[in-house]
Amino acid sequence: MKLTKYLNLLLLTAFFIFSSCVILKQSSKPTLFLIGDSTVKNGKGKGDGSLWGWGSFIGNLFDEEKITVENDALGGTSSRTFQTNGLWDAVLVKIKKGDFVMMQFGHNDSSPLDDTARARGTIKGIGMESKDTYNPIKKKQETVYTYGWYMRKFINDVKAKGATPIICSPIPRNPVNNDKVVLANDSYASWAEEVAKAEKIDFIPLNQIIKDKYAALSAAEVKTFFTEKDHTHTNEAGAKLNAAAVVEGLKKLKQNKLNNYLK
Repeated sequence: MKLTKYLNLLLLTAFFIFSSCVILKQSSKPTLFLIGDSTVKNGKGKGDGSLWGWGSFIGNLFDEEKITVENDALGGTSSRTFQTNGLWDAVLVKIKKGDFVMMQFGHNDSSPLDDTARARGTIKGIGMESKDTYNPIKKKQETVYTYGWYMRKFINDVKAKGATPIICSPIPRNPVNNDKVVLANDSYASWAEEVAKAEKIDFIPLNQIIKDKYAALSAAEVKTFFTEKDHTHTNEAGAKLNAAAVVEGLKKLKQNKLNNYLK
């Protein structure tokens, strides 16, 4: 009887030690947090309606024994509403020293500042301008800032946590027009790069990397990466191409420690 109790105690102790080691290992692993709009995570990130964001596939390109990849992007958000709707606060509280935060915003920032549908727009540019406006969604006054102001807020918050911020320029929309690939410049891609340079953080020219890939393809081939529902959202093939493009850009950032966790 005593031997049985001793063995049970020994097994229980071993279980607690093992569980503690697993928890310690998990907590010591860095996390790559992804924040952005629907082109990073569409819906719940499970391909509803054949719509996919690149954040749903990029985890497959990392060694998840060494790093956790968490996709906290949300469709419909801008750099402004990701913060003002409390989404950023929910991510920020989880960030610890040694983590990474990769951000991609811009697709929704060009929306109106105070429309009754979303009220998600930001002032164009990266300056310090602001505008006091009535937010009809929240039914209160709100001071709205520039795209660059909100991006700097993300960066400063991440740095304050001892983590590493990385900006990706927004993916290009479907460039096929009248059965031709028409590659246009994107102001938000340029502003994203300007903010990264000014704040001395790493930047992935995702917009240009993907456009370079499209330039080598026919219009029919490019169309296979997008859904037929709109000219912005990618299907599974497009999201996987974009995820690979993110990693392609990351590999060129020789000093970025996130490269150590790639497969």
